[in-house]
Amino acid sequence: MNIPNKCPSCEEKLFVTRLSCSECGTIITGQYELPQIACLDSEDEIFLKVFLVSRGSIKEVEKRLGISYPTVKARFELLIEKLGLKIFNGDIKKKRLDILEKLEAGELSSENAIKQIKELEDMV
Repeated sequence: MNIPNKCPSCEEKLFVTRLSCSECGTIITGQYELPQIACLDSEDEIFLKVFLVSRGSIKEVEKRLGISYPTVKARFELLIEKLGLKIFNGDIKKKRLDILEKLEAGELSSENAIKQIKELEDMV
């Protein structure tokens, strides 16, 4: 069973506010965000487990889940997005290199280059 991550009343994000040790009784309170992986729905969790057990083999995932190659790819891309892993996307890297090339060619000021790179990081 997944940890609830949305409030059943208003659908807002839930936070962990209390942790306790069953051995010594120590209690820690605060406001801690759940890791993104803990917020996956059961379908995404199953897909991720199958992908890992299949050692990243899309053909194996196809076989185990009985879905097509394009469906595996689409679900995998969606999972990457849900986990906030878009930073590894080649588009971000290409845009960063384009900014640096423009800076080197004198087409862009250092201030503008820094601003654009920071904006790229905010997209992640």
